[in-house]
Amino acid sequence: MNPVVGLDVAKGESQVQAFLEKKKPYKRSFKVAHTIEGLESLHQYLREIEDLTGIRPPVVLESTGHYHTPVVQYFEERGYLLIIVNPLIS
Repeated sequence: MNPVVGLDVAKGESQVQAFLEKKKPYKRSFKVAHTIEGLESLHQYLREIEDLTGIRPPVVLESTGHYHTPVVQYFEERGYLLIIVNPLIS
Protein backbone atom coordinates (compact mmCIF):
# COMPACT_ATOMS: atom_id res chain seq x y z
CA MET A 1 0.00 0.00 0.00
CA ASN A 2 1.01 3.56 -0.66
CA PRO A 3 -1.27 5.79 1.45
CA VAL A 4 -1.46 9.57 1.11
CA VAL A 5 -3.76 12.20 2.59
CA GLY A 6 -4.66 15.34 0.66
CA LEU A 7 -5.92 18.55 2.22
CA ASP A 8 -7.70 21.36 0.41
CA VAL A 9 -6.93 24.18 2.83
CA ALA A 10 -9.27 27.14 3.25
CA LYS A 11 -9.82 29.81 5.88
CA GLY A 12 -10.42 28.01 9.17
CA GLU A 13 -10.98 24.52 7.76
CA SER A 14 -9.73 21.89 5.33
CA GLN A 15 -11.39 19.32 3.13
CA VAL A 16 -9.69 15.94 3.68
CA GLN A 17 -9.42 12.93 1.34
CA ALA A 18 -7.20 9.92 1.86
CA PHE A 19 -6.05 7.35 -0.67
CA LEU A 20 -4.69 3.91 0.16
CA GLU A 21 -3.38 3.47 -3.40
CA LYS A 22 -3.52 5.51 -6.57
CA LYS A 23 -7.20 6.02 -7.48
CA LYS A 24 -8.32 4.06 -4.39
CA PRO A 25 -9.96 6.53 -1.98
CA TYR A 26 -10.30 5.63 1.67
CA LYS A 27 -13.78 6.42 3.00
CA ARG A 28 -15.43 9.71 2.05
CA SER A 29 -13.96 13.18 2.15
CA PHE A 30 -14.80 15.35 5.14
CA LYS A 31 -14.10 18.80 6.56
CA VAL A 32 -11.98 19.47 9.60
CA ALA A 33 -11.70 22.76 11.48
CA HIS A 34 -8.29 24.28 12.16
CA THR A 35 -8.83 24.04 15.91
CA ILE A 36 -7.11 21.76 18.41
CA GLU A 37 -10.16 19.50 18.46
CA GLY A 38 -10.40 19.40 14.66
CA LEU A 39 -6.70 18.69 14.18
CA GLU A 40 -6.80 15.99 16.87
CA SER A 41 -9.66 14.28 14.99
CA LEU A 42 -7.61 14.48 11.78
CA HIS A 43 -4.66 13.00 13.65
CA GLN A 44 -6.87 10.08 14.77
CA TYR A 45 -7.86 9.56 11.12
CA LEU A 46 -4.17 9.50 10.08
CA ARG A 47 -3.40 6.95 12.80
CA GLU A 48 -6.30 4.83 11.57
CA ILE A 49 -4.74 4.79 8.09
CA GLU A 50 -1.34 3.99 9.58
CA ASP A 51 -2.81 1.08 11.56
CA LEU A 52 -4.54 -0.23 8.42
CA THR A 53 -1.55 0.04 6.07
CA GLY A 54 1.46 -0.13 8.39
CA ILE A 55 2.74 3.10 6.81
CA ARG A 56 2.51 6.65 8.17
CA PRO A 57 0.78 8.58 5.36
CA PRO A 58 2.34 11.78 4.06
CA VAL A 59 0.05 14.82 4.00
CA VAL A 60 -0.15 16.87 0.80
CA LEU A 61 -1.50 20.43 0.89
CA GLU A 62 -1.10 23.65 -0.99
CA SER A 63 0.50 26.76 0.38
CA THR A 64 -2.39 29.12 1.12
CA GLY A 65 -0.87 32.25 2.57
CA HIS A 66 -1.22 31.78 6.30
CA TYR A 67 -4.31 29.52 6.33
CA HIS A 68 -2.22 26.34 6.27
CA THR A 69 0.04 27.43 9.17
CA PRO A 70 -1.86 25.76 12.07
CA VAL A 71 -2.09 22.47 10.16
CA VAL A 72 1.61 22.49 9.30
CA GLN A 73 2.66 23.37 12.85
CA TYR A 74 0.45 20.67 14.40
CA PHE A 75 1.65 17.85 12.15
CA GLU A 76 5.32 18.87 12.01
CA GLU A 77 5.38 18.62 15.81
CA ARG A 78 4.13 15.04 15.45
CA GLY A 79 6.71 14.02 12.88
CA TYR A 80 4.55 13.76 9.75
CA LEU A 81 5.95 14.26 6.27
CA LEU A 82 4.21 17.33 4.85
CA ILE A 83 4.36 18.05 1.14
CA ILE A 84 3.46 21.68 0.56
CA VAL A 85 2.71 22.53 -3.05
CA ASN A 86 2.75 26.01 -4.56
CA PRO A 87 -0.78 26.60 -5.94
CA LEU A 88 0.63 28.25 -9.07
CA ILE A 89 2.44 25.01 -9.89
CA SER A 90 -0.47 22.71 -9.06
